[in-house]
Amino acid sequence: MDDRAAHPSTEPTTPPTTQSATPPAADVTPDGATREPAPDATSGATREPGQGEPATPDQARPLGPWAPLAPDGPERNRLALSVRSLVKVFGSKVAVNGIGLDVPAGSFYGLVGPNGAGKTTTLSMATGLLRPTEGSVLVRGLGVWADPLAAKRTLGVLPDGVRLFDRLTGEQLVTYAGLLRGMDRATVAERVADLMTALDLTADAGTPVVDYSAGMTKKISLAAAMIHAPAVLVLDEPFESVDPVSAANIRQILHSYVDSGGTVIVSSHVMDLVQRMCDHVAVIAAGNVLAAGTVEEVRAGQSLEDRFVAMVGGRTSGEGLSWLHI
Repeated sequence: MDDRAAHPSTEPTTPPTTQSATPPAADVTPDGATREPAPDATSGATREPGQGEPATPDQARPLGPWAPLAPDGPERNRLALSVRSLVKVFGSKVAVNGIGLDVPAGSFYGLVGPNGAGKTTTLSMATGLLRPTEGSVLVRGLGVWADPLAAKRTLGVLPDGVRLFDRLTGEQLVTYAGLLRGMDRATVAERVADLMTALDLTADAGTPVVDYSAGMTKKISLAAAMIHAPAVLVLDEPFESVDPVSAANIRQILHSYVDSGGTVIVSSHVMDLVQRMCDHVAVIAAGNVLAAGTVEEVRAGQSLEDRFVAMVGGRTSGEGLSWLHI
């Protein structure tokens, strides 16, 4: 499927159905793509999501710029992250509908969308935490599903909602993360101390993570994602529950990381934060990319929030709550 052939519809497609009670397992192609077997031609099933021509976009919604995708080969391999025809189906729900996205190396890339847009599902598939129904993902030219160990060595991931070993202290948790990455103990100890200081967690380094506040838990998870100095950081809502001072410190750390050649991919609902922090952004709704490019290109002279609302829609007047008026 040509991800940029046309703007995909924001309406989910109907997932494929088969006559078999137990669908056959997905296979993996040499470039890291996964494919579910095609439905039987006699079953009357609709087309598989992500295959065939995408639906005509809703012309009533102004869509933003559509950055062209790199062709397969050296140009694509130089990207920090490259997603092609990514699909995820949960039962009858198409959560991600053939997304294609390129993240340039050395960029600060924002992923924005309403609740339920498919941001977390997309990032989970892009980092190897969730197997896609269909599609491929390359991280610095390495197939996430074809060569998962090599690809994951280049990644630092702050996932959403993943349980931590919260009976460990903060210091023990980050140390454990470093040792799991194969780092020597002396280097781990030095970096743990640096991260605890930078994230203002030194005083609570010996406290079990189960006793941390939501913001402190987010910060210790970020430290665990950064301990091995990855080439690409993928952070799902990293500023959620974090106080303003800590958020400013984290932004400074991330900007310094990007300035040194690293790549940050961050999802957020806070448009003003993304506009000030990121240099590239993609807008996702209903499992489709509505716009992708530099922040300036996507916002087109407006605030990112105004452009986001214009593209995604869904604003309500709040009428019918007269009982709430005092």
